[in-house]
Amino acid sequence: MSATEMTGAGVGIGDEVVVPAFGGAEVASAVRAVGARPVFADIDPLSYCLSPAAVEAAVTDRTVAIAPVHLFGHPADMVCLREVAQRRGLRVIDPEPGPSVVSVDAARRRKFAEYLERRLRGVVIPKVALGVQHSFHEYVVRVPGNGRPDRDAFKWALRARGVACYVPVKTPAHRTAEFRSDVWLPESERAADETLALPLETSMTKRELHRLVSACNGLGGLLLDAAC
Repeated sequence: MSATEMTGAGVGIGDEVVVPAFGGAEVASAVRAVGARPVFADIDPLSYCLSPAAVEAAVTDRTVAIAPVHLFGHPADMVCLREVAQRRGLRVIDPEPGPSVVSVDAARRRKFAEYLERRLRGVVIPKVALGVQHSFHEYVVRVPGNGRPDRDAFKWALRARGVACYVPVKTPAHRTAEFRSDVWLPESERAADETLALPLETSMTKRELHRLVSACNGLGGLLLDAAC
């Protein structure tokens, strides 16, 4: 989302725009570029997208818009966000659509995601809201535990086994030097501590998927109790 889109939506100097703290740094930059102030709201812990309830709690008399983000291939709850916007007299700045949920690539990714869902143990697999088609642009699991050291230890152990995993959002925007804000957003902070993106490419073979599952399950069994 760009500053041009912000201007086109009528956002200007002194306005406030509610944005997600988790995965929302680029949107926050666009808000600031037009002289407005990004106000960070928490996420839904299952979709990782803006929580409509958190958005409503973040609205002030200077808020003019909501700028959600579709994350990892799961769309934000646009129906509920638009209801909040209508009730509070705000605009919703539609996010980039992301990879098409009806594309051939998305269909193959969903097929592979179903394979992983049936077999992965010891990590928390992605959740999909009822009636939503997840394109699994990124396959993001949670590694439960006592915070970052557990997830990072798991990441390095997987990499040592040849699995090209990575942390999708290292720090929520409200905890970065650029946007530091004195607000506590527990779901955003927990997601930043626990999430890990596993490789999920349409070019992967059954053998590669099996190797990924074996590597995760060999380590994840230690975390099974925390995942339940």
